[in-house]
Amino acid sequence: MIRKLIVFIFCIAFVQTIFAQSHVLYLGGIAHLGNGLKIENSAISVEDGKFSLVADASIIRINPTAYDTIIKLNGKHIYPAFIVPNTTLGITEIGQVRATHDYRETGALNPNVRSLIAYNTDSKIITTIRSNGVLIAQVTPRGGTISGQSSVIHLDGWNWEDAVLRADDGLHLNWPNSYHYSGWWAEPGESKKNDKYNKRTQEIKTFFTKAEAYAKSANIMDLRMESMKGLFSGSKTLYIHADYAKDMRKAIKMTSELHIKKVVIVGAEDALKIVDLLKEKNISLILNRVHRLPESQDSPIDEPFTQSKKLKEAGILFCLSYEGDMEAMGARNLPFSAGTTVAYGLDYEDAISAITLNTAKILGIDTQVGSIEHGKEATFFISTGDALDMRTNNVENAFIKGKPIDLNNHQKELFEKYRNR
Repeated sequence: MIRKLIVFIFCIAFVQTIFAQSHVLYLGGIAHLGNGLKIENSAISVEDGKFSLVADASIIRINPTAYDTIIKLNGKHIYPAFIVPNTTLGITEIGQVRATHDYRETGALNPNVRSLIAYNTDSKIITTIRSNGVLIAQVTPRGGTISGQSSVIHLDGWNWEDAVLRADDGLHLNWPNSYHYSGWWAEPGESKKNDKYNKRTQEIKTFFTKAEAYAKSANIMDLRMESMKGLFSGSKTLYIHADYAKDMRKAIKMTSELHIKKVVIVGAEDALKIVDLLKEKNISLILNRVHRLPESQDSPIDEPFTQSKKLKEAGILFCLSYEGDMEAMGARNLPFSAGTTVAYGLDYEDAISAITLNTAKILGIDTQVGSIEHGKEATFFISTGDALDMRTNNVENAFIKGKPIDLNNHQKELFEKYRNR
């Protein structure tokens, strides 16, 4: 048994080495490039972990001797890696076991907290997420007023140093709600004005004003202030978690006054009410989970499904997230959320962009990943069917930086175990 295991591990390592080092051509696949374009009969080559050719096989001449391996896909689909932003994937494991939650620190103002060093590459959830083509995640802390710093991670690697794609990409600010709401959508309760709203927002502004002054002329070392310097130089993004129009307007006004260079709104339930402001300030959005009910009982029941199409028509850059109940394990359903936006009017290739290149642009990693383009990192996957349709999605192969990754997981093993009983 041990000898068989050693042989198996050796074979896997050998195959990975061959793929990573050789020049491979994938021929005849339906390529969804992530940038809004599609090639029905594609020729895509990977060399040294990057895309070296992305072309229409119908109009170019292929020299077979130029490649070490040619793989004919015969109509299978090729996609860039799907990217899930604003997730606790890798920093939480079992919902009912508090000891496995490593996404929240005590205190309200924690800009120095880094989700990166808490990321667990051995999480069993991660391998289940990869099965649906989600290969990159923005791992994000939670709680408090300033939760801390997120990082962008490849969903493969021995440790967080191996997995990191972009370290400490930005800080997460939870903007206070101007109103307290009780009940839920079907049985709304009383709404009350938040009496502490102005006090809370002033405390935030004071803290950020202090950080701006520190960034200009700091004579002493302050770890929290040091963590915020990138907001004013443009090396970090401020992710503001807010849903309601009034709150978003006030948050945007503050960031403008403090000269914070890169701002993204996370959630943005009322985004369609402030489209002109978003365009004026060039602010992008990470939207709430598509599969949800609208916040207001007066809103159309399909409002969350049509929001993406309307924002696209308005010219707002946005991407999709999966924040909410069971968000880590549910991140595998991100592509099906995109599929719902297609059913409600968004163009198919635009829906692909909403979980690939748009996300990469918003997270500041679009020069490396997010689309299948010459010179970019070959992080992609191959599916026999439509990856946005749960009925046909079947990811056969996935690659991170040109290296094939194992798509097996404990759920598949249990399925096989009991199917063959």
